[in-house]
Amino acid sequence: MSITVGIDMGSTTVKFVILNEHNEILYKSYDRHKSKAKEMVYDKFKSLKSLLANEEIALAITGSAGLGFAHLGNLPFVQEVFACGEAVKKYEPQCDVVIELGGEDAKILFLKGAIEERMNSTCAGGTGAFIDQMAALLNLDLETFDRLSLEHTMIYPIASRCGVFAKTDLQPLINQGADKGNLAASIFQSVVDQTITGLAQGRKIEGNVLFLGGPLSFLKGLQQRFVETLKLSRDQAVFPEIGPYFVALGAATYAKAETETYTYDELLELFEKIKNTVSEHQGCEPLFKDEDDYQQFVARHNQQAVAANDLNTYKGNAYLGIDAGSTTTKLVLIDEANRILYSHYTSNLGNPVDVVLDQLKVIYAAANKDMKIQSSCVTGYGEDLIKSAFHVDHGIVETIAHFNAARYFNPNVDFILDIGGQDMKCFRIKDNSIDDILLNEACSSGCGSFLESFASSLGYKIDEFSKLGLKSKNPVNLGTRCTVFMNSSVKQAQKNGATIEDISAGLAISVVKNALYKVIRARSSEDLGENIVVQGGTFANDAVLAAFEKECGHHVIRPTIAGLMGAYGAALYAKAHAPKESALYTGEQLINFSHSTKAEHCRFCANHCNLTINTFNDGSQQIAGNKCERPLNKGKMAKKPLPDLYTYKFNKLLTYQNTDGTKGTIGIPMVLNMYENIPFWQPFFKHLGYSVVLSGRSSRALYIRGQNTIPSDTICYPAKLVHGHIQTIINHKVDKIFYPCMSYNFDEKISDNNYNCPVVAYYPEVIQNNMELANIPLLSFFIGMQDPKVFEKKIYKYLKATGFDCTKKEIKAASAAAYASYYAYKEDIYQQGEKALAYAKENHLKTIILCGRPYHIDPEINHGIPQLLSSLDLVVVSEDSLRPRERMEVNVLNQWTYHARMYNAAIIAGELDETECIQLISFGCGIDAITGDELRDQLRKRHKLYTGIKIDEIDNLGAVRIRVRSLLAAMEERKRDS
Repeated sequence: MSITVGIDMGSTTVKFVILNEHNEILYKSYDRHKSKAKEMVYDKFKSLKSLLANEEIALAITGSAGLGFAHLGNLPFVQEVFACGEAVKKYEPQCDVVIELGGEDAKILFLKGAIEERMNSTCAGGTGAFIDQMAALLNLDLETFDRLSLEHTMIYPIASRCGVFAKTDLQPLINQGADKGNLAASIFQSVVDQTITGLAQGRKIEGNVLFLGGPLSFLKGLQQRFVETLKLSRDQAVFPEIGPYFVALGAATYAKAETETYTYDELLELFEKIKNTVSEHQGCEPLFKDEDDYQQFVARHNQQAVAANDLNTYKGNAYLGIDAGSTTTKLVLIDEANRILYSHYTSNLGNPVDVVLDQLKVIYAAANKDMKIQSSCVTGYGEDLIKSAFHVDHGIVETIAHFNAARYFNPNVDFILDIGGQDMKCFRIKDNSIDDILLNEACSSGCGSFLESFASSLGYKIDEFSKLGLKSKNPVNLGTRCTVFMNSSVKQAQKNGATIEDISAGLAISVVKNALYKVIRARSSEDLGENIVVQGGTFANDAVLAAFEKECGHHVIRPTIAGLMGAYGAALYAKAHAPKESALYTGEQLINFSHSTKAEHCRFCANHCNLTINTFNDGSQQIAGNKCERPLNKGKMAKKPLPDLYTYKFNKLLTYQNTDGTKGTIGIPMVLNMYENIPFWQPFFKHLGYSVVLSGRSSRALYIRGQNTIPSDTICYPAKLVHGHIQTIINHKVDKIFYPCMSYNFDEKISDNNYNCPVVAYYPEVIQNNMELANIPLLSFFIGMQDPKVFEKKIYKYLKATGFDCTKKEIKAASAAAYASYYAYKEDIYQQGEKALAYAKENHLKTIILCGRPYHIDPEINHGIPQLLSSLDLVVVSEDSLRPRERMEVNVLNQWTYHARMYNAAIIAGELDETECIQLISFGCGIDAITGDELRDQLRKRHKLYTGIKIDEIDNLGAVRIRVRSLLAAMEERKRDS
């Protein structure tokens, strides 16, 4: 036996390694297969005839796409982690940890101590495919992306566990003009963070670390972020030249042990047979019966058109609408009769300012000299930037822009569905005003970028890919899954014989089902209304439109300008609100237009916002990324701050610590339920003679401090932060850490029971079992505070058992002080809530009841949303600052104290004018999945709007600002029509 071949058939690439009898590498290759792995293996093997034709060949196959291939040919298969381990033992035996990132797979192997391997499951976040998506979003090839990352000056927090989450974080930064080098480095950092939290899950990455896989071999910026984050020396970080081929090398090493050998011709014939193997797949009904059916469909929808006029010859006033969306920029110029003089739809290409600049120049160059742009309006994610850059007259929230446009096509519209690149918006209209707004949360699996990503991965442009679906006779049933999850479904469908046409149609159906059943949550077509208008670039895809009509059971209106509706609505608004003289830059002013950006950290308060400062040629600036107005006012508060219970409560809690104890120091973490119970525990320990040290304000740095001990990536961000707070207390060198398990809260008589959620109640046990506490005792015993007598008895027993110097008499006195302090704190919060509501009424201001949990007052968790609300002239009260009204009739088991307060807030919102609720939802909270629906129903019952904002570790507020402004616009619409 002279030749061994290892083939690694990964999710996105195929790697070959060929060894001779001396284990020397004769050949290696690394190629992207674009979902045609079987074909690539055959073609590659065929090209190696001169090297392999006269040899006996031992073979082994590995990789996520290799199992099926090996099974079809009855060929030797080795699991990829085992293959990697075999190669490491032979070629890099000094390594302690192996990190391998592939196209859609990520793995960690711990080789010292307890040998263990960990691998991503169904999500491709933090892998090569994720990096590819992000580079495409920035309109950069990977080489340029990597080079720019090495020139970064700032790292932004970017989610990595899902590509669509990351886009949600990146898009506002792109639209704000953030430097691409900073964004590229931030994306690489997010991959590192995902590896540490999502794969290592609490086990330390230390010693000699071997980095494998294509991304870690070819991308120097990614290498840099790993080395710096893990604090590895040059000797500890091993990036072997053979890194991209290492698993294939392991398969070739494994093949050495195989007794069966093949000739070249035998394998080539077998590979050809496998390549041509076709399996059956189960499909859906076709979108159209035949070509005639499709043509009738096209003719019906072509009736919903807007008349055009000639820009070259038109004389008179014109009105410009700009929609700077999440992934695209649209412009529409209309005349006095609402006819379109000019329109343009294009990708942002990572720079919406340049797109608008070029298009304004085109308009001015083509326009008749007697045409005058009398008014202009911009909407979308890039609203603030474009408005500042070109002195656009108006800016409106995109929900109103889309409502204006839909109402133009059907004045009786009662349901609008807009699906864009990453956003999905659904409006229910009642009495000619917006009655309800639904938006997709953190996932864009039902949006245009979802389809575009798949088209690109399969080697097609989106327009071409979309048309293919119209011809499908057997669309693939892909269900309603997120982008990275569905990759495997698409690949399996291809293995089973699905055509590209079938996949295209199946994805269009999936988009529709996501919209109907995940965002709208429709139970039947009656839920949607009688007069439906659909719009957005995604509905320009006839396959998506046909799938929607088929799924909802009746015809809808799709204007021929579906992708331009935001811009058209903005143009209509500009016309209706035309100033005497437009401030929009003229053609002459555009000649000298220039734009530069720089990134800075704001130093005016403890938020330390990552600012993007855009400077224009006239010296004006636009600052983005700020959570308050202080950067805009050179550090000074522009006006007297409005009542904000979140800020008030947080600042008050920081005062609950003391340094005058003589018996020792107790550290209390400011986490989860402790935010509410600190006013109880601090005076309790103070009266016993102990100093109390709080862990203080959360921050990104604090999170990273405990990041490597987090055992689960799916736990909510508030729980993840606990690790950093405990490490902070350890660093303070306290005598004991006090963090008890608490199944129950105080009974507030508004619910059937008064439980804490399981994470809140028992997270101290997670800390006890996953963190090294530097020999500091962690007091995590179970305790309840509902009954003072029971409390005194149990706390005395616990404290005596853990070495506290206290008597029963002292415990009784400390307990009395603790209960008095707690109830005084609660009363103060109630009074502050009453004052805030009175202030709003006296000053004719709107009020937002910001419904969350005690830990949502942490600025690192709420990301400055209370300050954002204050900047929009809203009074902010918290759900726990409202005195209980009554025990509410609800449709769920009402046993969680924190969530019962939200239902109480819905009652009070229904009693008050100019008051609405916004629910803060920590991503990953199971109870919130129930609470959100119930809170929505309770508010609707009281003719109020529901707005839920999902928050995680990422703090970009661009999408949040849009949602809040949409709520305010809907409130104004209702007020005008009442």
